[in-house]
Amino acid sequence: MSKIVFFSIPAHGHTNPTIPVVSELVHQGHSVQYYSFKEFQEKIEGAGAYFVPCDSFLPPMSQKELDRKAGKDFAALIEMVADTTIALDEKVCTELTAFKPDCIISDSLCFWGKLFANKLNVPYICSTTTFAFNKYTAKLMKRDIKEIVKMIIGMPRIKRKIKELNKYGYPVDSFLSLIQNDNETDTIVYTTKKFQPMANTFSNKYSFIGPSIASSSKLQEVSKERKVIYISLGTVLHQNHAFYQNCIKAFANSGDEVVMSVGEKTKIESLGAIPNHFTVKNKVDQLAVLQKADVFITHCGMNSVHESLYFGVPMVLFPQHSEQRMIANRVKELGAGVELKGIHPKYLAKAVDTMFNNQTFLENAEKLAEDFRHSGGVEEAVRVIQDKIDNSRLL
Repeated sequence: MSKIVFFSIPAHGHTNPTIPVVSELVHQGHSVQYYSFKEFQEKIEGAGAYFVPCDSFLPPMSQKELDRKAGKDFAALIEMVADTTIALDEKVCTELTAFKPDCIISDSLCFWGKLFANKLNVPYICSTTTFAFNKYTAKLMKRDIKEIVKMIIGMPRIKRKIKELNKYGYPVDSFLSLIQNDNETDTIVYTTKKFQPMANTFSNKYSFIGPSIASSSKLQEVSKERKVIYISLGTVLHQNHAFYQNCIKAFANSGDEVVMSVGEKTKIESLGAIPNHFTVKNKVDQLAVLQKADVFITHCGMNSVHESLYFGVPMVLFPQHSEQRMIANRVKELGAGVELKGIHPKYLAKAVDTMFNNQTFLENAEKLAEDFRHSGGVEEAVRVIQDKIDNSRLL
């Protein structure tokens, strides 16, 4: 039995893919300790791991501020993570020295996990739930002017935080050394080589395992009488009343079934009259809905795109920031979706009609589904972790 520690940031898209992996590790008899946030406690403990809350170590901020940092203000996110690393330093270093983990697995944006592993000389694996980034792929992320300005303004603060990290014994050289994947670090990437842009620029230290989909959600038989349109803007930047209201107008007279997830903070009654063929909820079982959906109107978060393609569902793409635009561009390149030109009802209706009237999008989505289903998934992730531990014990 091995002792394994996970770290992640307070974001669904970065935590959810790890849960099936944790569950399988526990099933195989390993002891897993997961440093996360109370919002994810139920999921983590449900997978059999020991949950360690980190909420009190986050810098004081409202949920709105946290959502903004996670979604659009990358420089502010880096600053937040540096502050959290310093705040957690004494607690985590003391606990891990006592626990003696065989391996630390940390999200690619959860810099404190990587820094703790280096400081304590514990074997480390990077968990990348987005595309892997290096100097080549970073050029594909085209930030808008507001994001660039925020990044420039935030750089002096970032540099100050790096100096603080150095004082606490964390040898950080630069901003890029924190955020960029390198070819010497064992890295689990929750996508496939086919979907990863410029996959040939990454070393064999990268294991492209494909989406991490819970086995209980895989390929259930679904019967339906009409086409199903699924609409969701994810769990972070989902509050967009105008968008939801325009979706209602766009498909009010269609003969299709419409399922719309509007997020927990959106009051459904504020959207006005909802047609009978609509199902509007604050939260849905996305994996279950996607198994019967014919098209998915999505914000292009990596988890949502992966889950859509896993079930062979083509997409109408509505990215909200630079990372999501990069994902949307990849879906377009591979012919599995079209980008929404605007949120006016006529654009929404036209985009869905394009999906329904051109089988090529469905065929390309189904090809990617085959690629995803045969990429190794959870089992491959567990093998990578076990190999890392075994190899480290030989040294």
